[in-house]
Amino acid sequence: MSSPTVENRWPAQIKYIIGNEACERFSYYGMRSILAGYITGAVLQGGLGQTDDQATEIVHLFVFVNYFMPLLGAWLSDKVIGRYHTILWVSLFYCAGHGVLACSDLAGSVHGKMVLLCTGLGLIAFGSGGIKPCVSAFMGDQFKPEQGHLLQKAYGAFYWSINLGSFFSFLVIPWFKNHYGYSIAFGVPGILMAIATFVFWLGTKHYVRVPTSRETKNAGFFQVIFTTLFIPSASGQAGFWAKARTRFSDKEVDAARSVLPVLFVFALVPVFWSLFDQTNTTWVLQGEKMVPASILGFSIGAEEMQSANPAIVMVLVPLLTLLVYPVIGKFAAPLRRMAYGMFLASASYLIVAALQKQIEAGVQLSVLWQAVPYVVLTLAEVLISTTGLEFAFREAAPEMKSSIMSFWLLTVAFGDLLVAVLTKVLASATNSSASVSTDRFMLYAGLTFVVAILFSLAASTYRYRDAAAAQGK
Repeated sequence: MSSPTVENRWPAQIKYIIGNEACERFSYYGMRSILAGYITGAVLQGGLGQTDDQATEIVHLFVFVNYFMPLLGAWLSDKVIGRYHTILWVSLFYCAGHGVLACSDLAGSVHGKMVLLCTGLGLIAFGSGGIKPCVSAFMGDQFKPEQGHLLQKAYGAFYWSINLGSFFSFLVIPWFKNHYGYSIAFGVPGILMAIATFVFWLGTKHYVRVPTSRETKNAGFFQVIFTTLFIPSASGQAGFWAKARTRFSDKEVDAARSVLPVLFVFALVPVFWSLFDQTNTTWVLQGEKMVPASILGFSIGAEEMQSANPAIVMVLVPLLTLLVYPVIGKFAAPLRRMAYGMFLASASYLIVAALQKQIEAGVQLSVLWQAVPYVVLTLAEVLISTTGLEFAFREAAPEMKSSIMSFWLLTVAFGDLLVAVLTKVLASATNSSASVSTDRFMLYAGLTFVVAILFSLAASTYRYRDAAAAQGK
């Protein structure tokens, strides 16, 4: 049995995973920080000259693909090459995507730049999406069973590192864009992604590697579900899982069963991501119609305001994890936290709508006013996103860790798809900026409020596999 000291100490290799995540998130969010502005920017200034609605559609479709790719990443890691090799080798495609975007100035026409944009975003979506379900699950693999009580703080630190990287990217990459142009600004994230891959490789000899289901001969979630739904049953079989039990072991069937209740909860989460991911699109486009500010001689515009989110997260995560959650006990159970976050997300869009109404009335507002909805939406993010990672890992059977993480990431994919679809369906022939309007922001606020009520009902009836989680521990 491990000594108490070891049980309460994080594995040494965690530093490589968290360092990798910080650099990777810098590269990803640094690229996204200027993406909407690049698509709508004037052609003579290196942009693509597209409309607000077109930028909203392109960016959210990219994010949809990016967060849909975890299904492939989970399959590779769980069935074929394992989490370690998936993270290492797929990261190379990620680096290549940044390299393609960095070549934007080499294209002599808007069409050529669009080709490079789509190619680069495609490679980044494959790379980033492919490693997403693996990194967070790989970190959880490093902890022994008796160290389960450390996971809440570990995932808090993991999420903190994400926001450390994205905070600096939102300040640094727009600065590079303003001083050196888009090609250099897209190239810097590529360098950080290369560093991220190197940092991850440094921990190679220290990592705990969980065998793939191919090695353990365990059936995956889709195998069990496919058998249950589509293979003809023999006479006399009763029960939803009866057919699966004739082909797979009880352990394999029970592992698959552990996924379904989690998926019902996840089904209500996409609308939150519809709101949150607009901080990189419609919120930026709104901010461009506001008055830039100056803090300590540093210019703060629409793109730099995106740094408010990770800065606030870095304060809230340790505050909530170390002080608030332990005090409120069972009221900090994962699904309760997520329900609180849904209501806050809805409230943040009421504030954004109020700002937009002032802008449409001709009022000159400072871009710093966006800090108010940022605070509210960021609190919602901490309650939903960090909790969702923890909830997914604690509730999934060991064999389903990457798969359940990929399903969690699919909630982001469908949230961004919802934005792209609504933008396309509700597009106005006379207003190419309908996605940045008071009515559109109010629509999202109302939709999320309804979902928040449904989520609260689901949270009150959910039965936790992890009894400690139900008590907020």
